[in-house]
Amino acid sequence: MTDWTDSLPEAARAFLENRRLDEVECIISDLPGIARGKAVPASKFARQQYFHLPDSIFFQTITGDWGEAADEREGFIERDMILRPDMATATAAPWTGDWTLQVIHDAFDRKDRPVPYAPRNVLRRVCELYRKQGWKPVVAPEMEFFLVARNIDPAKNIEPMMGRSGRPAAARQAYSMTAVDEFGPVIDDIYDFAEAQGFEIDGITQEGGAGQLEINLRHGDPIKLADEVFYFKRLIREAALRHDCFATFMAKPIADEPGSAMHVHHSVLDLETGKNIFTGPAGGETDAFFNFIGGLQQHMPAAIAVLAPYVNSYRRYVKDHAAPINLEWGRDNRTTGIRIPLSGPEARRVENRLAGMDCNPYLGIAASLACGYLGLMKELRPTKQFKGDAYEGDGDIPRTLGQALDMFDAATELHEVLGPEFARVYSIVKATEYEEFLQVISPWEREHLLLNV
Repeated sequence: MTDWTDSLPEAARAFLENRRLDEVECIISDLPGIARGKAVPASKFARQQYFHLPDSIFFQTITGDWGEAADEREGFIERDMILRPDMATATAAPWTGDWTLQVIHDAFDRKDRPVPYAPRNVLRRVCELYRKQGWKPVVAPEMEFFLVARNIDPAKNIEPMMGRSGRPAAARQAYSMTAVDEFGPVIDDIYDFAEAQGFEIDGITQEGGAGQLEINLRHGDPIKLADEVFYFKRLIREAALRHDCFATFMAKPIADEPGSAMHVHHSVLDLETGKNIFTGPAGGETDAFFNFIGGLQQHMPAAIAVLAPYVNSYRRYVKDHAAPINLEWGRDNRTTGIRIPLSGPEARRVENRLAGMDCNPYLGIAASLACGYLGLMKELRPTKQFKGDAYEGDGDIPRTLGQALDMFDAATELHEVLGPEFARVYSIVKATEYEEFLQVISPWEREHLLLNV
């Protein structure tokens, strides 16, 4: 082992103990959350302080097309960024055939300024705004996903994977341990990979959909937790492939099943005292607690374009299908978009239930924190607490990506928190993606319109 490996995180050092490191994957998240980068021999990485990728990786749509988001003065010249490793993120890639580490990199321009539309930099910007106010945001994401049968034909419906019993994974068996056992071999690999990577899973449960699982992560620093979700998506996909099935993080992969969310729990600590600012000296709820909720209510509609980034995302927002359709808030009420979970005063937190699992974790967490930040800074007050079944009300969030993008474009206050240049690039790329979708003729249109209109 070379000297630089002695300062690796403990889990990475344990992974390499008595082994020869072969390769290092130098990676960064693009706007959809796909890992971009390059793999280099370990000997080269030991001599490498940075590497280059073109800034155009952030102008690319999910289909591989390009948005016209380059600087208008320079045009689409694919200028190189400087990508530097954050060695605290070094972790194993335990599914590879050799001994490989992954390292997340941060993006800078040639003047050493953070690239403003790199997702990790967007989240760091939001966290820094909190820090300047003497606050430290804390989050805990929940990841929902489906294990589905291999699907290599986009024209075919997605089906649940075949369970260990030889039957398709049973639907609507929420919290069933027998249902979890159906996926035993895949879950075993998820645990093994997570342990090798040094990630702590707070629990795995069967959700309400056929083949749908949820993984909860321990609360902590937003950037660290976003890194883990970014890593976990790849980890889970690799575990599924070992067992001849796919893991999908689509918001709504199967028409008659619930969608997959990335619920985010938030609290905010005072940097000086380390205490939760949502809780007062006598254990009561503070103005800051209500201001945070008010910020989510007022600014979330404009942020939905980031929390629900694809046309498929809006298929998740269906009444009585375990996804919110509104911005009501309530205590221990899973029908509201904003839920206050049961907890002691020290752990008082606000859960945002609107984000889909298809969102980029850095951007989804950044957007949610940005809404809460605006509420804190503007001392916004929420509506009256909602009691009862919130599905009985009307929806008050955008129902299509086009509508969500229009609201995002008009949200100048949100842009200032996330970064105006990020907002510009994101809007252009997502609008390009939406235009691509509108060129596709769906099976529904062919079935019902071809001979009937």
